[in-house]
Amino acid sequence: MGRGKIEIKRIENANSRQVTFSKRRNGLLKKAQELAILCDAEVAVIIFSNTGKLYEYSSSGMKQTLSRYSKCMESSESTVVQYKPEILPEKEEEREAEEVKEAISQLQLRQLRLLGKDLTGVGLKDLQILEQQINDGLSSVRERKWLMEQLEKSRLQIEEFRGFLPCTDLIDCHRNEQKSTFFASHVDPATLEEARDHSLENEDSDTALHLGLPNEIYRKRKVPESESGSSSASRFGLQ
Repeated sequence: MGRGKIEIKRIENANSRQVTFSKRRNGLLKKAQELAILCDAEVAVIIFSNTGKLYEYSSSGMKQTLSRYSKCMESSESTVVQYKPEILPEKEEEREAEEVKEAISQLQLRQLRLLGKDLTGVGLKDLQILEQQINDGLSSVRERKWLMEQLEKSRLQIEEFRGFLPCTDLIDCHRNEQKSTFFASHVDPATLEEARDHSLENEDSDTALHLGLPNEIYRKRKVPESESGSSSASRFGLQ
């Protein structure tokens, strides 16, 4: 699996930039030496780092090569072939892949900096922003910790309160809740309504029976009284 193309732009991280410079510099000087040997060419390379340090290579000596270069530039007959970097159109997939890699690299770098690592090359303003981000993160962690402590404290208080209640009361209450839940979830609403209407009809019938019962008793009581009165009268008449 080949290596992906690297987007050619300035490397922001100072450490990564220095490592890349060292690798590319050595590679460039090696290629210049190979070109001079393989093709019998006069090659000279001059490199200045961002700190001003000079690196050079010349197959025939730097002064000799520079002198020859000056003469070529002064002569009108000499032609100078300037190197123009070949810019190839990148495919959309490759470009997106590079963007994703760059985003991942930036996130990793940000994570390291939030942990207080890889702070080389970070300016004062960036350090102030980083400090504010860390403080905000600590504040959120403290708030979350306080909330969890309060929830745990409330849970322990509830458990302690349940310990003072009689065990039978808790069991009966739990059973009643289970019965209510089972009845509500398994009984058809239409059946429940029909049972309620039937119960109301039975209550009306019972009420009517209770209301009529004293009249029957009163009627039965009146009959013996009248019978006793007639028997008394007949008794007096006979006498």
